[in-house]
Amino acid sequence: MRRVVKPAVFLAAGAPFTFLVRDIFTDGLGANPIEEITHRTGFWTLTLLTTSLSITPIRTLSRLNALIHLRRMLGVYAFFYAALHFTTYALDRAVFSGLGITIGALVEDIAERPYITVGFTAFVLLIPMAITSTKGWVRRLGGKRWQRLHRVVYVSAVAGVVHFWWLVKADTRRPMIFAVVLAVFLGYRLGAWWGKRSGSAQPAPTPVNTG
Repeated sequence: MRRVVKPAVFLAAGAPFTFLVRDIFTDGLGANPIEEITHRTGFWTLTLLTTSLSITPIRTLSRLNALIHLRRMLGVYAFFYAALHFTTYALDRAVFSGLGITIGALVEDIAERPYITVGFTAFVLLIPMAITSTKGWVRRLGGKRWQRLHRVVYVSAVAGVVHFWWLVKADTRRPMIFAVVLAVFLGYRLGAWWGKRSGSAQPAPTPVNTG
């Protein structure tokens, strides 16, 4: 199963980029190609991020432990699209909008517009997770510290949904879908955490003296 599913998911996650490159070279991006690229890469960032968050509950409920091998790959793909999303925005502001290629102009733009601020925060939070996604980093950090670090992905996902919601302003149907899906996964994780906490807080049963 792993030999079939993992390559299939790899190809499926990379397909949006393939279609994007095709449309760039065939003038298939419409009247505003920069805006189209930005929207596509942002959408697939959130899609793959939320999909990666679904792996743990699905694996737990289905007992298909092999699914764990997909989570890291989907997370790395999500970062890849997030990097394309941010790069497209930065190039648009620095080159095509005539601001000049200066870090100061980008920092000012990020700081002044709240939806960009929260989107940039989501992207920055993904960077350490992408860097530490290898097995070598898991060994260096240790399993527990690595897991604690990678729980920040939920904060990044929430920030990404807020960024999308504030961006579209009027038609909030798609960001609302992401928000509902993310709320389900967060609720599951909180429920699992509370269950473990409650279980560990219960006192051990008193042994019965049969003597």
